[in-house]
Amino acid sequence: MLSEFDLIKQFFKRDRPGRADLGIGDDCALLTPTPGFQLAISSDMLVEDRHFFAGADPFMLGHKSLAVNLSDLAAMGARPLGFTLALALPAADPVWLDGFSRGLFALADAHDCELIGGDTTKGPLNICITVFGELMPGHALRRDAARVGDDVWVSGTLGDARLALAVAWDELTLSADDHAQAAQRMHMPAPRVALGLALAARPVARAALDISDGLVGDIGHILAASRVGATLDVDALPAGPVLARQDRALRRRFTAAGGDDYELCFTAPVANREAVLEAGRASGTAVTRVGRIEAEAGLRFVDAHGASVDLKLSGWDHFG
Repeated sequence: MLSEFDLIKQFFKRDRPGRADLGIGDDCALLTPTPGFQLAISSDMLVEDRHFFAGADPFMLGHKSLAVNLSDLAAMGARPLGFTLALALPAADPVWLDGFSRGLFALADAHDCELIGGDTTKGPLNICITVFGELMPGHALRRDAARVGDDVWVSGTLGDARLALAVAWDELTLSADDHAQAAQRMHMPAPRVALGLALAARPVARAALDISDGLVGDIGHILAASRVGATLDVDALPAGPVLARQDRALRRRFTAAGGDDYELCFTAPVANREAVLEAGRASGTAVTRVGRIEAEAGLRFVDAHGASVDLKLSGWDHFG
């Protein structure tokens, strides 16, 4: 039977140089940011049967647990530094821990983000990560920075993760290949860190956030914080490759309010359109212009011809 400290030593403590002045093994970690930079800090909790299904693949779950936090850093334009992990486990299962830690560290290493501490305890499966990043003062892509006349952009594609969830909830059926492709988007999201850094570099963009609860709900946070409204072209929203093969009504619904996409939604001045496209090319991330920021409050949809579309959609609410 693994003890708490054996568990940490075997699966989470790594004998390799890192950024932390003091990492795992003491009461606190010590982390010194680059002189003149600000720290960006975010926490996300994943609870079994709320954020992921019981029996989820542990490698994929390790990846996603960190990915959702890195996505928050990407939305601010921050470079990852390190993270802490608080883990409640029903049992210290070495097979599960091996898969989870491998998925976690594969993504951590890809973004040079070091595990610097945390906690473990026995209980229902619950994963909480706090991530630390850094950025230059004045370069954060804040939610309250959108301005009237800005373009609204979205990275990558939307909706395939929601398709996979619809299959799990018996809302629809997909072929085995399509389901596997959609499920990959749900279980293994790609945090857009490189794009966030490129957008914040000059900065190119103004406001940004990551799309976790569906575009309709998430862009509402930008509109509220910036005290503006927006019109989006629902047919310009970039559907994932599996969703793109579905009927128009489903495409519109799942791109606009799907959730679990972990793409970036951001605003930028019209004069920066080429710079935004260059940021996409430099980061290897597709970017699509989908609307504009307006003075009139609220969110409106039009179709490809500019005609108004009445969509009654809302984002995910954990207490709704």
